Amino acid sequence: MKAIFLLAITTFSLFLLAGCGSSSSSASSAKEKTVKIGITGSDDEVLKAVAKKVKKEGINLKIVEFSDYSQPNTALDQGEIDLNAFQTIIFQNDWNKKHKTNIVSIGSTVIAPMALYSKKIKKVSQIKNGDKIAVANDATNEARGLALLESAGLIKLDNAKVPGLKDITENKLNLKITPLDAAQTAKSMDDVTASVVNSGVANDSKLDPKTAVYREKITAKSKPYVNIISANKKDKDNPTYKKIVKAYQSEEIAKVIKKEFHGYEQPAWNYKVLN
Repeated sequence: MKAIFLLAITTFSLFLLAGCGSSSSSASSAKEKTVKIGITGSDDEVLKAVAKKVKKEGINLKIVEFSDYSQPNTALDQGEIDLNAFQTIIFQNDWNKKHKTNIVSIGSTVIAPMALYSKKIKKVSQIKNGDKIAVANDATNEARGLALLESAGLIKLDNAKVPGLKDITENKLNLKITPLDAAQTAKSMDDVTASVVNSGVANDSKLDPKTAVYREKITAKSKPYVNIISANKKDKDNPTYKKIVKAYQSEEIAKVIKKEFHGYEQPAWNYKVLN
C-alpha cells in the first residue's frame, strides 16, 4: 500500500511540474511582443543583428521585405507593419506631403555618402571644360548629386530646398550634366568623365569608395539624407519601439555596419553634426 501511495504522489508531482512548465512557457510566449519592420530588398544583416539583440528583451522583430520604395510607407500607413527602415528624412517628408500621411522618424540609422566616380580621372582638378557628368534623375538624388558637385567646387546653386538643373547659377566649366536613372549611373562611367553614384548602387557595382574622385562631406547640410526608422505619428512614443532604436544605436551594431558596408555607410548617430 505504501508503495502504491508513493507512486501516486510521485505521478501527481510530475503532473504538477509539467503543468507549471507549460504555464510558464505560455506566459513567456504571451509576454513576447512582435514588431513588424519593413525594408526594401533582402538580407539586411544589420537588422538581423538588431533582432537578435532585442530578442533578449522579449521583442520579436520580424523583418518584412518589399520590392520597391513605394511599398513600405503604404504598408506602414495602413497598419500592415509597425515600423520601416529604408528611407531618408527628405524622402519621408516628400512622401508625407504627396500622400497626406503622418509618418515620423523615431531614430537615425545610417548615413550613406554619395561619391563621384570615374574611369578616366583621379581628382576633381582633372575635370575639363565641356566634360560630361552623370547624376541620378529622381528629384531627391538629383538634388543631392548637384549639391555634391557644388561642394566639389564645380558648380554653384541657388537656395532651392531641392535643387534641380534649373537651379544651377554658375557652371564655369560648361559641364554637361546628364540625369540618368540612379541604377544606370555606375554603368554610365564608360560614356562620361565622371558619375555621381549613391552608396547602394556603388556597393552593388563593386565600386571602391576609397577610389572615388570626390566624396560627399558629412556636415549639418547632410541631415536630410540621414536614414531613419519610421513609425506612424501616433506611435512615436511607443516604449517597445524606443527599445528597438536604442538597440540599433549601439556600438555592437555600429561594428556590424562597418563590417557589412565596408565604408559605404556609416552609423549616423555617431556624428554630432547630424544630431
